[in-house]
Amino acid sequence: MSSDFDSLERSLEQHIPEDELREVKRILYGKELQKLEIPSAAQSIADSKDFEINGYRFGAQFETLRPPRIVRVGIVQNKIVLPTTECLNAQRSALHYRIADIISAAAAANVNILCLQETWHMPFAFCTREKMPWCQFAETIKEGPTVRFCQELAKHYNMVIVSPILERDETHGDVIWNTAVVISNSGKVLGISRKNHIPRVGDFNESTYYNEGNTGHRVFQTQWGKIAVAICYERHHPQSWMMYGINGAEIVFNPSATVGGLRYERK
Repeated sequence: MSSDFDSLERSLEQHIPEDELREVKRILYGKELQKLEIPSAAQSIADSKDFEINGYRFGAQFETLRPPRIVRVGIVQNKIVLPTTECLNAQRSALHYRIADIISAAAAANVNILCLQETWHMPFAFCTREKMPWCQFAETIKEGPTVRFCQELAKHYNMVIVSPILERDETHGDVIWNTAVVISNSGKVLGISRKNHIPRVGDFNESTYYNEGNTGHRVFQTQWGKIAVAICYERHHPQSWMMYGINGAEIVFNPSATVGGLRYERK
């Protein structure tokens, strides 16, 4: 992927005439999405902290016997802050500060449920073939600094936060998992969902770092609806989506940290 590529949306808007763009978006998304006006407070944070913020409205079928339910969902995709040559604690702390700014903007935009990217508290290291030092970023659910950090923000902003981390399971011999921690707007951990499917494509094998999940297809009841988390590679497995739906999920998040240019070929 070209280093100056910004986003699919921006590329489409720059290179496709407006009348054709509506049809392109209809083909891609089913219909052209209505853009939301970003609150000035949220936009001000984004401008001062140098990140992009956009909002779109997804409609649902109108019902006559129930009032409409509005759920504001935030999805974050970020990059590392410090070089990977810096000490691990400094790298993680820098990401905490960065995400705190982004979540403050989400709160200013009245977001109810926010999902961070896969293992957001560390660099995307799962293609290096090196287990160390990257697995040192793994944390426990109960005592990990990243989980505690998100618990404080969730309670402070009255926001459900889905925080995907590299988990260290000290109860079972320090097993490492790729885990999404679902935190209530009260700050309490509702539960966890571990990555079920691990990509094994050529030299790219994430089982070098963590085990395949054992939590199945969990669904979490929140104040704003039932949510589930299908981490990264799970998006390639239709049965996985089906099971979340059967289990009652109304919103399924797919946090990913896949780097540009990385693709999976299935034969």
